[in-house]
Amino acid sequence: MKPDISEKVFLLTGGTEGIGKAAATEFASRGADLTIVARNEAKAERVVSELRKKTGNERVSYLLCDLSRMADVKRVADDFRLRHNRLDVLVNNAGATLREPMLGPDGIELTFALNYLSHFLLTSSLLDLIRGTKNARVISTSSAMQARGALDLRTTPTSLAPTGWRAYATAKLAMILFTTELQRRLAGSTATANCFEPGMVRTQFGGFGTDLGFLLNLVYLMARPFAKTPEQGADSLIWLATSPEARELMGQYVSQRRPTVPAQQARDPDLAAQLWVTSESLCVKALSST
Repeated sequence: MKPDISEKVFLLTGGTEGIGKAAATEFASRGADLTIVARNEAKAERVVSELRKKTGNERVSYLLCDLSRMADVKRVADDFRLRHNRLDVLVNNAGATLREPMLGPDGIELTFALNYLSHFLLTSSLLDLIRGTKNARVISTSSAMQARGALDLRTTPTSLAPTGWRAYATAKLAMILFTTELQRRLAGSTATANCFEPGMVRTQFGGFGTDLGFLLNLVYLMARPFAKTPEQGADSLIWLATSPEARELMGQYVSQRRPTVPAQQARDPDLAAQLWVTSESLCVKALSST
């Protein structure tokens, strides 16, 4: 029997397609109070309407947010706080790949902002709700690509040097370090933080509609028949968010429902602490310039 989540409040980024939508469907079908963070209003309205009709759950809503703009992320956190006084499950799932790195509106490299920094700000802005909710969980989407990342706190947030895929891999590595430090900062509460990799999923992924280039598109085309469905890719996410067994995990990187060992740099607790401080400074700077 699936655990009852009908009294729980969920906040999910990237819930209008792919593994995010698959997870949203599962959460809604089990009666959760679910808020989806989305960039496109028409798409958000369509998905929310679809979920309500399919699941019979009217407690599904959305908040609009451009994750490349930190002021937008902070506004969403404030709007969520006006609606809710608790947060049982926060899922940091939205992401995007870009063919080449580019600076976003806040002067932050866009891949880093979309895949990591926006979720850092969303989580840290709601940290008191998370700490104050019994057995709250934070689940963040990383990637097996993290093994190809290389984080340099001096250059990564604003650098245009690496290839698009290396920038993506580094952002996903940062998500693991963030999870480690978040779990440390949740000490003294009943909240937990974990991240996972979904594997290669058969979905429309890219976020900003950029072409990944001929070779990468060819690789995806050839691998597509062997890729997971969004529902299969969302399995570890849903398990981490709802299962009693996952309640015992703290600060772990999970693959196929099992804790696994990420890249060496992703296991550096000092770097994790330094990343948190750097992220705070980046967010303060971005918010002060708006």
